[in-house]
Amino acid sequence: MKKLLILGGGTAGTMMANKLRKALEREEWDITLVDKHRTHYYQPGFLFIPFGIYKREDVVKPKGDFFPPGLTIFYSNIDLIKAEENLVILEGGKVLNYDYLIIATGTQIRPDETPGLKDKLWYKNIFDFYTIEGALALRNHLKTWEGGKLVVCISELPFKCPVAPLEFVFLAEAFFTEKGIRDKVDITFVTPLPGAFTKPIATRMLSELLVDKNIKVETDFYLEHIDNDGKKLVSYDEREIEFDLLTIVPVNMGDELIARSGLGDDMNYVPTDKHTLQSKAHENIFVIGDAADLPTSKAGSVAHFAGDILFENLMNKIEGRPMTAKFDGHANCYIETGYGKGALIDFNYETEPLPGTFPLPGVGPFGLLKNTKINHYGKIIFRWIYWHILLRGKEMPIESEMTMAGKKRIPY
Repeated sequence: MKKLLILGGGTAGTMMANKLRKALEREEWDITLVDKHRTHYYQPGFLFIPFGIYKREDVVKPKGDFFPPGLTIFYSNIDLIKAEENLVILEGGKVLNYDYLIIATGTQIRPDETPGLKDKLWYKNIFDFYTIEGALALRNHLKTWEGGKLVVCISELPFKCPVAPLEFVFLAEAFFTEKGIRDKVDITFVTPLPGAFTKPIATRMLSELLVDKNIKVETDFYLEHIDNDGKKLVSYDEREIEFDLLTIVPVNMGDELIARSGLGDDMNYVPTDKHTLQSKAHENIFVIGDAADLPTSKAGSVAHFAGDILFENLMNKIEGRPMTAKFDGHANCYIETGYGKGALIDFNYETEPLPGTFPLPGVGPFGLLKNTKINHYGKIIFRWIYWHILLRGKEMPIESEMTMAGKKRIPY
């Protein structure tokens, strides 16, 4: 019997397990998935917890609820991948062999990488919202916070869900306005980027929103350390930004397993062919989701679109055909902007976010780079789609390849 091994049972790994278990004959293929956690988190929902929009139970479900029948599951830490021998060694010494391996180990926040971050102000005046613990702790803090200097800082690139820090400042501005203390809160968005986003047209639109909401922006800020005593961010070029409350996106890195196994770059991401999603070093290893070093967003939508390509290429590889499917870097992200409105961006490796309509040309109903109520509803509805369709590997009415239909090219 041939063996397919999936490492990681998050969004990407769960989708691939569902797709492949349906396609590969049980009499011929054993599919095994390994993950160290039993709980699945709807990570886009963490953003809403600090503002009381979502509760913990809205974003948490057992992982086992989404795994298909006929899947062998190990809940375990992984000690090592021995790629040359087609072996994976679990904590405790159990050895799993494979014919094909899918790495879906994701990315993790590493606050320990920034000097001073996990010092005496951690979860007192400094919070993340990229973990359930951080989001809940920040929610409790905001219940009684009476105002001051709120700073939202991106430590380093890349990081998962690149629009989330922007969404946070937009929601924070609305939250404090609705509480009646907006005049007591100074909001600053701090980024290593030269603007609010990575591409010019989207940056222009988002920058206008930041100005309208009186949110300051500090660009080209490369965080070196945090001065806990002075409550200051300090950059490598010795710029300083004071805060009373700091919400931070810590350094993101791939799993330490990747480093131990000698499979990653200096950030523990696996070098991956950006079109085929095959490991650059091993032809029977494929990589999906945040674990890959792809030059596109680390986001759930990327894992979804890439999953279709990986499925086709892996099936071609198994059946001795050329891997003809090519991933174009397609990403699609709703951006909460506060007051029941949102924006939407759709882009890939070659094409930046453009204005227009989505998914139907001229009809929508969603507006690209437009701040509308329908876009907000799209974000809210997506949680149901995530639990019931996307995770289960079902077909979505959106093509994995980005289309220019409905988009409008405009001058810079």
